[in-house]
Amino acid sequence: MKVLMVCLGNICRSPLAEGILQNLSNEQGLGWEVDSAGTSGWHDGAQPDSRSIAVANTHNIDISRQRSRKFLVSDFDDFDLIYVMDSSNFVNVNKLARSQADTDKVDLLLNVTHPGMNKAVPDPYYEGGFEGVYQMIAEACDLIVKKYAIAKV
Repeated sequence: MKVLMVCLGNICRSPLAEGILQNLSNEQGLGWEVDSAGTSGWHDGAQPDSRSIAVANTHNIDISRQRSRKFLVSDFDDFDLIYVMDSSNFVNVNKLARSQADTDKVDLLLNVTHPGMNKAVPDPYYEGGFEGVYQMIAEACDLIVKKYAIAKV
């Protein structure tokens, strides 16, 4: 299974989601590949925000080696599932979709915990609340592992 997490700048929410899901996959011995990207490309090559690194560290997850990158059309070919953090990312990723098969891979991350509600993971870059964001993402990632580990996808 290959999963991509997407937010705007790929320095706060999606690096946390990548780190959390990869950690859960490793703990369960699933062998999943998890990556993250941003729709903006503003921070290409940058480390995650220091506050994301710090909150991940408090949960024994090291995301400091991750580097920001922009979402690419080829990501539709490379990943089985693409989770976005908010409706803006959802629209921007789907604008690049080439087919229904591409769009079928994309969903809002919090639809995992709140099906059909299209809730956003708040962007903590300006608003703060990194621990709360971590907890939202962790809950969704836990359910993703439970759903797909059983299915052996």
